[in-house]
Amino acid sequence: MAVIVRDQGFSKDDLDGRSFIGMEDAEISEDLSLAIELPNHADLPALKTLLPKIGAIRINFPNFGDGRGFSIATKLRHMGYAGRLRASGHVIADQYALARRSGFDEIEIDDELAARQPENQWISGKDWKSGSYQDRLLKTELAPTR
Repeated sequence: MAVIVRDQGFSKDDLDGRSFIGMEDAEISEDLSLAIELPNHADLPALKTLLPKIGAIRINFPNFGDGRGFSIATKLRHMGYAGRLRASGHVIADQYALARRSGFDEIEIDDELAARQPENQWISGKDWKSGSYQDRLLKTELAPTR
């Protein structure tokens, strides 16, 4: 069973039972609310034409030390993807703020990780917007000059 981590804490998966499919299956599908699974080495230019019909993307993290999924999330957002973006696999609570800043909406973890890293550890990163360089830069730009 999977636990979904969001800014509000732990929740159940609410993708209405949709299963994630591979990119090769998405290319031939007529469904306009696809949920696709991407490896952390996906070819994003090939995905660009499919983005309008994708409702959710899940990016796999094979281990917590492999950060390519964060780069993919950022690139997808820069390509204009506005649907749900989910990190899945070996993401730890300390990476929650980074995941949110990268463009992820949520993280899917297994029950074992949820037991080892309970909800309060994840919620500590819910204020992911503050402390970022973007936030500090914005405050500097808005500060009155003397």
